[in-house]
Amino acid sequence: MTHLLARCAMVLQNKRIAIIGVGNMGLALMRGMLDSEVVAPSMITVHNRRPERTQSLVEQYGVTGADSNAACVADADIVLIAVKPQIFDKVLPEIRDHLGQALLISVAAGITCSRIEAALGDQTRVVRAMPNTPATIKEGAAGLCAGSFATEADVDLATAILEQICQVVVVDEVHMDAVTGLSGSGPAYLMLIIEAFSDAGVRVGLSREVAQALAVQTIRGSARLLQETQEHPGRLRDQVTSPGGTAIAGLHALEEGGLRTTIMNAVEAATKRAKELGDS
Repeated sequence: MTHLLARCAMVLQNKRIAIIGVGNMGLALMRGMLDSEVVAPSMITVHNRRPERTQSLVEQYGVTGADSNAACVADADIVLIAVKPQIFDKVLPEIRDHLGQALLISVAAGITCSRIEAALGDQTRVVRAMPNTPATIKEGAAGLCAGSFATEADVDLATAILEQICQVVVVDEVHMDAVTGLSGSGPAYLMLIIEAFSDAGVRVGLSREVAQALAVQTIRGSARLLQETQEHPGRLRDQVTSPGGTAIAGLHALEEGGLRTTIMNAVEAATKRAKELGDS
């Protein structure tokens, strides 16, 4: 058993888990727990706003379906809410009187722990998480923070769940909007960059298929190299950059076009928008 599975087994065994909202992220979290084989399907109850979706999950994964949010959280030890921020406030009143002593884990962008605590009362234990879309293939990144009443054990529970599909970092809540702007929104920036790489390859004579394959693997391999070596990215960049060579010519063009500033501005703009969503 791997270290992550051992950790998951230690903190999640015999925990009853409710999942409200089983779209892409809710499904990824559910499948991560089931794949760990630590959480049995019988220990997971799900509710989706479309009854046919709930029934499909019951039939495919063997979990228990609930016909309402209130019924879903009854008797749960952990409640995962994975609905969109725009409908989050509609869910909280429906579960308020049925939550009991359960830990609530939210993956809704911009919704603060204090806002959830105020809506639910009674010193509700809240952990807020921000995973990104690569979590759906177990390659995600997630920031996680604790609310005012969450304990260290609660953070361990939430981390064990998220670690099945993400690399998890624990931060203070003041940094969660920045996590949203960087890693939460980051896949969108990188898809645009990959598309631009592919277009560039086509422009200089490669087929679309070849250009995209090279672009994807170059980015994937470079990220893995950085992760494995733990070198500073500037040092790894210098290893590619020969005096008077092709890489320095390309880097000069990127700096001339303001790539570094543009990416920094994108993260800053997304961080600001995350804060606006939380305040609205």
